[in-house]
Amino acid sequence: MKKKAIVLLSGGLDSTVTLYWAKSKGHLPFCLIFDYGQRHRKEIFRAVKVAEEIDCPYQVVRFKLPWGGSALTDRGLSIPEGRRLDEMRGEIPATYVPARNTIFLSFALSFAEAIGADSIFIGANARDYSGYPDCRPEYYQAFREVAQLGTKFGLEGKKIEIYTPLIHKSKAEIVKLGVKLKVPFALTWSCYKGGRKPCGRCDSCLLRKKGFQGAGIKDPL
Repeated sequence: MKKKAIVLLSGGLDSTVTLYWAKSKGHLPFCLIFDYGQRHRKEIFRAVKVAEEIDCPYQVVRFKLPWGGSALTDRGLSIPEGRRLDEMRGEIPATYVPARNTIFLSFALSFAEAIGADSIFIGANARDYSGYPDCRPEYYQAFREVAQLGTKFGLEGKKIEIYTPLIHKSKAEIVKLGVKLKVPFALTWSCYKGGRKPCGRCDSCLLRKKGFQGAGIKDPL
């Protein structure tokens, strides 16, 4: 019998590869998609399409962070463009959403306990990334302790594991893994803007471009 797993699915490259990876390892994924007041809904639509494509149950969790504090939720703030990779590693950009992964993982942890899932998968990456503090390995190690200490499962001696299969991979390695897993890249959306086509200038677009170029594969977007 396959073990239930919660997969945080944004509709982007990393989360989609993570979903396909979890399923390839014999897990039964349940996808959590978050509508948290981001500037555009395109990534939500794409996440739903990905979940339907792989035939996984999904839930769209809707809430709004009323205090802003990020260019992804506040239209009054500009999304950085044209940053070099070394700049991304050097400072936390305006697209950082305060404590976003902690919020998302808390939802996932509650969902996992409620349905008896023993694992949570998140497509975090600490190699080719925008410098977010909640994408680092030490953060996930700390959250594993939170999951153990703060749940009924943990007190009963059970364990909800937090998996970050892409945490040390380059974007090129992630693209190559996606090809191996037959990920439908054309359904994914990475751009921080919600136009008809990716802007090609934001951090997410530039990192995606680096990945496909490094893998020697044409990006269908």
